[in-house]
Amino acid sequence: MNNNSVWKSKGFAAEPISEDLNLVEEIERLKKEKNAIIMAHYYQDKAIQDIADFVGDSLALAQQAAKTDADVILLAGVYFMGETAKILSPEKKVLIPDLNAGCSLADSAPAADFEAFVKKYPNHQVVTYVNTTAAVKALSDVVVTSTNALGVINSIPGDQPILFGPDRNLGNYLESLSGRKMVLWDGACHVHEKFSIDKIADLKKQYPEAELLAHPECKRPLLIMADFVGSTAALLKYSIKSDKNTFIVATESGILHQMQKMAPGKTFIPAPPLDSSCGCNDCEFMKLNTLKKVYLALNYEYPEVFVEESVRIKALRPIERMLKISEALKF
Repeated sequence: MNNNSVWKSKGFAAEPISEDLNLVEEIERLKKEKNAIIMAHYYQDKAIQDIADFVGDSLALAQQAAKTDADVILLAGVYFMGETAKILSPEKKVLIPDLNAGCSLADSAPAADFEAFVKKYPNHQVVTYVNTTAAVKALSDVVVTSTNALGVINSIPGDQPILFGPDRNLGNYLESLSGRKMVLWDGACHVHEKFSIDKIADLKKQYPEAELLAHPECKRPLLIMADFVGSTAALLKYSIKSDKNTFIVATESGILHQMQKMAPGKTFIPAPPLDSSCGCNDCEFMKLNTLKKVYLALNYEYPEVFVEESVRIKALRPIERMLKISEALKF
């Protein structure tokens, strides 16, 4: 169901917005009027990042959702992020700008199929990446993000077998770092899967002084090439602190906006994908969200995210376990 269908089903009309309307001013007015907070992922369009009250990766968004005192959370990201916010703050109204903002990685692990997979390994601790539906989180023992995944894996006793899903690339990377052999679900992120090794190699020749930064959702050959591998937040932090001035960045291109803001004297080059003449690699789901849709969502308070209470209660436990481990490890 698209946004227009949601509005119409509630008796609203998606009226045309005047070109004279200052969306930024209207969004600020609505935030105050409704005691709302806008939380945006690093992969959002720069206009949304700039209007957001909080910008972060999946771990930071979850941590913020757990402690905010706002009545309304507008989660500018993809749907599973809205679900996570609702799981942690069930008393709050959680909105997303576009219902179609899904996630290829979450879609790669349908709950029924994942449940059948889990049942094949009854003695395994089920560790799932945050890029999953609420229903899959409800099947898990602990949830992880790319920021804390290694710390969580290392916190599990060495004799405890682990099942990890849904990202096989992150799973393989964690195996290489932890020395743990895990049962892996065969899923992947469409953005991080399609970087071109050849095009990146050409960029390295063109910019021999550049460091290659890569997200662990990328394929192994790219991770081997990389000068630094880390979560979105870790890539940002590294680029700011590094004494290097030029970086090729192999993750969704939205992070370059924060990199350029935080380190304005440095050069950031998006790593190119295989199937495009464009030099950037965007997530089409993340980029469905626009400033106009943020305004409409706040104005109508739709689309709203709901999680069935029985699912929410089951999904809450592994998320809270993740947050507790992250706090102990100071992530």
